[in-house]
Amino acid sequence: MGWRDWVRTAEIEPSLYAADFARLGEEVEHLLNAGARVFHFDVGDGHFVEPITMGPVVLKSIAPMIHRAGGVIDCHLMVDNPDHHLQQIRDAGGDSVTFHVEASAEPWNTIRRARDLDLGVGVAFNPETEVEVAVEASLGADLALCMSIHPGYSGQEFLPDTLWRIRRLRQELPSSLFVQVDGGITAENAADVRKVGADLIVAGSAIFGMEDLPRAYKRLVKALE
Repeated sequence: MGWRDWVRTAEIEPSLYAADFARLGEEVEHLLNAGARVFHFDVGDGHFVEPITMGPVVLKSIAPMIHRAGGVIDCHLMVDNPDHHLQQIRDAGGDSVTFHVEASAEPWNTIRRARDLDLGVGVAFNPETEVEVAVEASLGADLALCMSIHPGYSGQEFLPDTLWRIRRLRQELPSSLFVQVDGGITAENAADVRKVGADLIVAGSAIFGMEDLPRAYKRLVKALE
């Protein structure tokens, strides 16, 4: 099983970093019941990004529930030395890891190490990084993640030049690789992001910032239709 089995044309990925951690299991269950199957799990180390976010202990607590429902966990490593974290993520129940090209001196080796652990793998790049750098680093991966905000904090606004970066990324990548976008996604811009080539669309506040989580998730899904 891998990304080709997980993606249903396109996916809205609820970003668990924006969840209410006091009710994390309950909120995940609500979204599973609403049809969500790919969950985005941010790992921040306090170095590559300022905040320290969720880690393997939290991942291990929710992975069984998600896997029982046929879902998967897409782990976004906003960390220095991503290779150091791969085994821990796999042991805790992660299904795929995405690391930043800015944090890896040898992206092809990180991709290989993730593959050796039977993990899916993606390569992320920040708004300041050239698309061409991301394309070269992503060859051999499953996906390339175009950050549409500066990584670290949830709730930021979508950067307006992201749309042409997504379009360029889709044009330059092999068709076998998925394009993912993370940051500032709303029901108003999700369709535009999809139109220029995104397959995997990460949404945090647009889901968890709403009173009715299933309704917010379904609204985003509908926006892609």
